[in-house]
Amino acid sequence: QVQLQESGGGSVQAGGSLRLSCAVSGDTDTSDCMGWYRQHLGEEREGIAAIDRDGTTRYADSVQGRFTIAQDNTKTLYLQMNSLKPEDTGMYYCAADMYCTDGYPGRSGFGSWGQGTQVTVSS
Repeated sequence: QVQLQESGGGSVQAGGSLRLSCAVSGDTDTSDCMGWYRQHLGEEREGIAAIDRDGTTRYADSVQGRFTIAQDNTKTLYLQMNSLKPEDTGMYYCAADMYCTDGYPGRSGFGSWGQGTQVTVSS
């Protein structure tokens, strides 16, 4: 398994931007599928962006065109978030898995999760 540590969350006004980072350590061979989940207060986590070993990306409709997922050669994962809306407020989690399931990591039963970073968007 890998260890994941998110950073970059914070508070921003609507229309602003933030960039989240997820540092990866440990057995990176088990992280061929990585992605970001978001959890609104009182709701389940939802997958919002993912990238697989071939660089194929996937986005939830709610963030398509505003968020961009990327990964560098150290496997550090990023989420560039532009045109932020109040409904983007939530806890953001990084996830890694041996393979994508339905396009996202964290669904195989063998995935790893970070601790999460809070994003708050005010109107």
